[in-house]
Amino acid sequence: MAESSVPSGDNTLLREAMPVREIGWLERFLGPENYRIVTGLLKTPASIMGFILIALFIIIALAAPLIAPPVTPTNPYKIPRDGYSAEPRPMFSVWKTNVPPLPFWWKAIMHTDSWVHILGTSQGQYDVFYGIIWGTRTAFKTGFIVVVATFLIGVVIGSVSAYYGGAIDNVIMRIVDIFLTLPFILAALILAAILTPKIGQTLWPAVIALIAFGWMSYSRIIRGDILSIKERDYIMAARVIGVKDGRILFRHILPNAIFPTLVLASLAIGDVVLSFAALSFLGIGTRCSPSPATGSTTCLHIGTSSSGRA
Repeated sequence: MAESSVPSGDNTLLREAMPVREIGWLERFLGPENYRIVTGLLKTPASIMGFILIALFIIIALAAPLIAPPVTPTNPYKIPRDGYSAEPRPMFSVWKTNVPPLPFWWKAIMHTDSWVHILGTSQGQYDVFYGIIWGTRTAFKTGFIVVVATFLIGVVIGSVSAYYGGAIDNVIMRIVDIFLTLPFILAALILAAILTPKIGQTLWPAVIALIAFGWMSYSRIIRGDILSIKERDYIMAARVIGVKDGRILFRHILPNAIFPTLVLASLAIGDVVLSFAALSFLGIGTRCSPSPATGSTTCLHIGTSSSGRA
């Protein structure tokens, strides 16, 4: 008669059947839901590309004083000019007046001791290279503010609409539909033009306008994800035991539904920068003047080209 096997006390068979996963310090620090979101962002090619672009923006913005040293340290956002001629100069033309200090990398890369206009000058002899480098700070600041604000507004509105449903969902989504029917750039241009006389010719009219008409896509995406997640068993169990709606929504639903919206937000900074440049080009974000913004620099170039053709 065969002897019956007695299970050992160290649960070897159970350990082989169900291997224990070690929890790292990052997962313990962030929590399982947030850790899953972070690892998902780091494994998605689209979000990785967005992070690379953001990192490039950050590096150029932080290193702007080293890449293009300002002529006037008290006002580095004023583009230096090399004279007052309306005729633009070509690329790599010699800088004659008001020469800025040479950066540390200049001699090693350019092999010369004299500063030149790397990208030429615009109308009024404003250096284009300096405007692009320092304009990165303006672009990154506005892009970050607009993306964060529109992301938060869209997530809150979409989450409330999807979670409560019914009449609340219908009313909110009809408002979203109305906003979506408006041409984005045209609507932002009209609102920024209305705000400019009240706020002034600063960055804020364009920023407020881009926020006002940029949150709808986030609300749509988060709404669709929450509609599917809120019907799962663990959400129903939380409702049965009396967990408050706010805790269910922001603690249990959002961490499992927000990943696609985060990917969209990481890729939206470039679109915001282009939209802000368009408004600046039209004189709404910043004047068509020697201010370090991409649209303003382009506006000066267009004015130069038009003057040259005339």
